[in-house]
Amino acid sequence: MEETIMDQQLPPQKPSRTKRIAKEAGSWLLHIAAALLLAQLISFLLFQPIVVKGESMQSTLQNGELMYVSKPEYLLGDPSRGDVIICRYPGRTEYFVKRVMGLPGETVQVDHNAVYINGELIPEPYLDDEKNNNGFSMEAFTLGADEYFVMGDNRDNSHDSRNYYGYGSPAAITRDMVVGHVKLVMFPFKSIREID
Repeated sequence: MEETIMDQQLPPQKPSRTKRIAKEAGSWLLHIAAALLLAQLISFLLFQPIVVKGESMQSTLQNGELMYVSKPEYLLGDPSRGDVIICRYPGRTEYFVKRVMGLPGETVQVDHNAVYINGELIPEPYLDDEKNNNGFSMEAFTLGADEYFVMGDNRDNSHDSRNYYGYGSPAAITRDMVVGHVKLVMFPFKSIREID
């Protein structure tokens, strides 16, 4: 008589050690990739920490300070005069930190370091007189419909809309070159402060 074995279950086999390690490594890689993607999305859409390099914004910002740069307000609106922004210049890939002085359609003129917008003197209480005394003057420059005029707060040591092409003539940045709004200094901790 022939015997049949029915419903007999074999003991479950443990996955090999190699398979377990590969599965766990795959899980970790998936989590790391998701975290990196989330960080990139946050950096692109919400905020980005950026380190100040150079002296062009002294005394408002110091070399080596870590800034908190907000992005949503410029995704939904436009920069205002006086905003400290992160921007790019034509033909350059690095970031620059500058202050918005002239808005689209306005005429900017500088007379012995005093800035005039549409013929009206602009008060600049954030400037340090020692870093703004080189007597710089610039003829009236009118901005286009999508252009902004930016300047460093250390006017004696800043490549900005007055001269960043290196030809000694003014040039504006366009709206798409504005990356974000500098809201505060995050580090060093003893220097944490909002930026106006």
